[in-house]
Amino acid sequence: MEEIVLEPKDAVDWSYRGEGAINLVLAYTGSSPTFLGKVMRIKKKLKKGYENGGDTSGNGLTSLENIIWGGIKDLVSCQNKEMVDYLFVKHVMRPLLGHKHVNAGIRRLVATEFLESIEKMVRSQHISRRDNASSVDTNLTSVLLMDDLTSFAQGHVEDHVPCLTVEIKPKCGFLPSSSFISEENLIKKTIPLFEMYQVRKLRENEILEISKYDPLDLFSGSKDRIHKAIKALYATPQTNFRVFLNGSLVFGGFRGSKCIATSKDELAFEHILKGIIKTEDDSVRANSFIELVAETIYASGALDQLLEVQKLDRYNIEAVIHAYYDLIDHPCKACQELEKSKLSNQFGAMHAMPQDEKVNILKNFLISSTATDCSVMVSIRSRGTGLSSHGNVHLESTKQDFEYKVHFIDLDMRPLNRMESYYESDKKIMKTYLEMLKTKGDQP
Repeated sequence: MEEIVLEPKDAVDWSYRGEGAINLVLAYTGSSPTFLGKVMRIKKKLKKGYENGGDTSGNGLTSLENIIWGGIKDLVSCQNKEMVDYLFVKHVMRPLLGHKHVNAGIRRLVATEFLESIEKMVRSQHISRRDNASSVDTNLTSVLLMDDLTSFAQGHVEDHVPCLTVEIKPKCGFLPSSSFISEENLIKKTIPLFEMYQVRKLRENEILEISKYDPLDLFSGSKDRIHKAIKALYATPQTNFRVFLNGSLVFGGFRGSKCIATSKDELAFEHILKGIIKTEDDSVRANSFIELVAETIYASGALDQLLEVQKLDRYNIEAVIHAYYDLIDHPCKACQELEKSKLSNQFGAMHAMPQDEKVNILKNFLISSTATDCSVMVSIRSRGTGLSSHGNVHLESTKQDFEYKVHFIDLDMRPLNRMESYYESDKKIMKTYLEMLKTKGDQP
């Protein structure tokens, strides 16, 4: 870990970029070559439901988590829970997804007063934050410093070429084929989880309309289907599609998950695109943008690797939950909910598996969950005349050449104690979707 400690006076050089449930993200606005082109991720005080339950060791992992990740010596031997997610990304997700597309970052020591100054700054700016946003964890001793993926700037070199960055949450890109999926839930094998989850979200008033986005299109490897997926995300961004220009949010995410792209939003965005996508016909600029994003994703091939990591879950949560109860040595609640006849036919084989096999099933499920919930950052800018160390793509509709880079972010380890909530969420999604189908079937 770097030994330079960030002090309260340094807080003025960082500005709020955004946040998730677990991390606050700040962008560097100062002039130090050390931090130019960097963002900082700071852990927040964990809200109920996110903390790791049970007895934990010095690294914040439970004894069972230490068994699951026991093959990664750096991870289980570290005595600092702030290092766990960093080491998980470095030793688990980065080798699986490819070093080219994953930046593990570096830890940077911080003074408590620095974190207090950051929290005060964020609050004083009255920034529109997530509902019930929790505050910065001022007990931290370090933060994570990463490359700013909304910029091509590196080290001490500033870059003035406009950079367009698209953040996509692609979600699950395959249909499960597990033989453990119950008879009443066989529809899982034909309808994407995202589509079924949309029905639940609409019923619970979390979204205003159902998105036409299908993750299977995005992960298809077909240029036409990827284009169809980006077009659907652009029409209904929700929390799955955001666009930044030089680090500032310019499209999507304005109203959280209820976000629908209004004609006013689209006009404002098309105006922003004028300096990047060169076309005489203003009416096709948005279509050219969609084409550019689709071409870039297709050319990068990055999602092929992400899909392989998602597919590490070969059993589905319906079966994995049984392995979980065996490993924590609790009576299996999932079995208790099932009729005895179904139990003996379906899950006896799962409960009879050797311990090490169950550990592996859980490990693969947790890795798959991280890969399913991560974000993809696609950064694009006009290509200059010099040599480029990045990928290159040609936009046929405007005869322009661009360079791009693609990275995966939000690759934190999923806590084992979330297994029951994964299972309950899956049941709720299925129940809501099947009820909707029944209601449709009852209509004349």
